[in-house]
Amino acid sequence: MVWLCCRMRVIADLHIHSKYSRATSTSMNVQEIARFSQIKGLTIVGTGDFTHPEWLRELKSELVEVDGTGLYKPAKMPGSPVYFMITSEVSTVFTFAGETKRVHHVILTPSIEVAEQINDRLSKYGDLGADGRPTLNMSAAHLVEEVMEVSRSNVIFPAHAWTPWFSIFGAFSGFDRIEDCYQDMTKHIFAIETGLSSDPPMNWRLSALDKFTLLSNSDSHSTWPWRIGREANLFELERLTYWEVVDAIKSKDPRRLKLTIETDPAYGKYHWTGHRACGVSLPPSEAIKLGNRCPVCHKKLTKGVEQRVEELADRPRGFIPENSPGYIHLLPLSEVLAAVLGAVSPDSQRVWSIYNVLVSRFGNEYAVLMDAPYEEVVRLSNPTVAEAIIRVREDRVKVIPGYDGVYGQIIIFPERGIGVARETEETRPRGGGDKGVKQRSLADFF
Repeated sequence: MVWLCCRMRVIADLHIHSKYSRATSTSMNVQEIARFSQIKGLTIVGTGDFTHPEWLRELKSELVEVDGTGLYKPAKMPGSPVYFMITSEVSTVFTFAGETKRVHHVILTPSIEVAEQINDRLSKYGDLGADGRPTLNMSAAHLVEEVMEVSRSNVIFPAHAWTPWFSIFGAFSGFDRIEDCYQDMTKHIFAIETGLSSDPPMNWRLSALDKFTLLSNSDSHSTWPWRIGREANLFELERLTYWEVVDAIKSKDPRRLKLTIETDPAYGKYHWTGHRACGVSLPPSEAIKLGNRCPVCHKKLTKGVEQRVEELADRPRGFIPENSPGYIHLLPLSEVLAAVLGAVSPDSQRVWSIYNVLVSRFGNEYAVLMDAPYEEVVRLSNPTVAEAIIRVREDRVKVIPGYDGVYGQIIIFPERGIGVARETEETRPRGGGDKGVKQRSLADFF
């Protein structure tokens, strides 16, 4: 049992993928996930993909359980500070009210043995070996019933709740209400994952979501630090166990689940409505005026998350529920450095040279982004890099919204004409808008 003498800051990314998922890096193995999670500053990382037979075999041989915690450590890296939680994502395809629904869900479980029991049940509804995120021919309610019958310690919640495809509120195959999706099994759902293209202020606009805890995870398909942990959950816990994490989530306790770490939702690939092929990106008001048709080719636009939230919201922008965990906006340090340095990509040598110096000095990327003193960053790099990090920390950067599968573009120093992420004709959006609600600072939560 991991007992802590006092409350400890725990940062958890509970939704990633293994090398057995489609479009995922082959380096997504236990050792590499643990290595980059430590660099990022994660305390707990999900295994992802426990439903895949080959990946589960690897987890059984390469992880060792920390007695009594429901968490695991990498067997070949005994000194690693990173704990693994057994997790997976599954896709359900089913018919509701005459329409085909495609919804993704995240599953958390306290042991590999329980994961094996879940797999025994789910294997009846699809080929678990076909993909790390399997497609199951069963309803969302039936999935919850099967998972919870295995163990009441299991947790299930909708993944990336607002993305246009494969999500509970998705514009193309989703629902307007959680209760319609999960039916009588809604009683077992106590959290939702906001996804990269939404953040708490957007979700707070729906009073129907007040009873659900908002979680943020990276859904990473790569170990690179600009992917893994780009969104996460910050806890303050006395005991580092699966059940303590789950109870903090279930109780929506802001004393233990302090906040979620969010990228600016405009950075997500589906924040605004648009059409990638024509380079068209529009805020909700302009898309609605056009009847959600592309002004260039007149095909149907991919409805963005911001517009979908507007459709379902019953509260104005800026509403903050009482006693809810907070949030902060951060951007991956590699992306920030790339923007400032004018680098082509975040994995350029120029970026790594500064990234490695800062992480070596402060211990991990989160420490650099959230805690590193300005003067010390200046000493280790230069004033421009230090100012960029402070602007990210204080949410004083701008992001050109992402749309239709195109990531948003970071703008750090628009007044100086530097630090603007490179654009192409494919990624340059059209239209304008605001960032919405100003978030609180990290100091407000401690």
